[in-house]
Amino acid sequence: MTIVDSHCHLDDHKFDEDRDSVIERALAAGVETMLAIGTGEGPPDLEAAIRLADQYEPVFATVGIHPEHAPKATDDDFAHVRDLLQHPKVVAVGEIGLDYYWQPVHRDEQHRALIRQLEIARDARKPVSIHSRDAWDDTFALLEQHWNGHELPCVLHCFGGRPEIAQRALDCGYYLSFAGVVTFPKALDVQQSAKLAPLDRILVETDAPYLAPVPRRGKRNEPSYVVHTARRIAELRGEDPGGFCSAVIRNFQRVFSASGSAAAHPKG
Repeated sequence: MTIVDSHCHLDDHKFDEDRDSVIERALAAGVETMLAIGTGEGPPDLEAAIRLADQYEPVFATVGIHPEHAPKATDDDFAHVRDLLQHPKVVAVGEIGLDYYWQPVHRDEQHRALIRQLEIARDARKPVSIHSRDAWDDTFALLEQHWNGHELPCVLHCFGGRPEIAQRALDCGYYLSFAGVVTFPKALDVQQSAKLAPLDRILVETDAPYLAPVPRRGKRNEPSYVVHTARRIAELRGEDPGGFCSAVIRNFQRVFSASGSAAAHPKG
């Protein structure tokens, strides 16, 4: 059984002492491609994931300014995002979006950063990976105004919404990427969302080093653990795990083929 990890933070300092081993374990577990998210610690350094993609063949990269870093983003930083999209292993803009959980929220700055990066992604014909926390209404409003209708993929990363939110996203043509939360016993809404989503709109991710799935919950998460999430979703849906993983790989290929990158062609 092979699978992809469509969202992981391999640049995180928690991997500094054993990053090589983490990637080796992922490959041994059947995780043939890992998409490293390039927000890092925010501008001016936006190349954290690119450095890893250059070093490790199975790793591809995104670039973007996370909503938490929006207040410090300058015009030069947005121009840098645009320039970095020319790198051959950069396949998407992300993670970008809105986060109203942490105080102070800086809504205006977050909205500005999201809109600017949606425009950059549209111009570059790249998909986007969207972060939305406690901000669904505003996230949908901005996506519907600045993204919908451009026939480019949109991934709602680490999807944790209720079924009605999932349906709204699906109606817009978005993809739902499920992380370890879907394996938690009390995550009934997320599990229902994973069950109702069409098979051709599902991705799986770790969001490593965060949110390790059952049976690794509470430990540092890593890409090899994505197999637990994939198996749990297949179980919830009553599907064969191998067939489910093959479908997820095809979805990954479809999303990231917009960039023309080799990341869109893992074996599966």
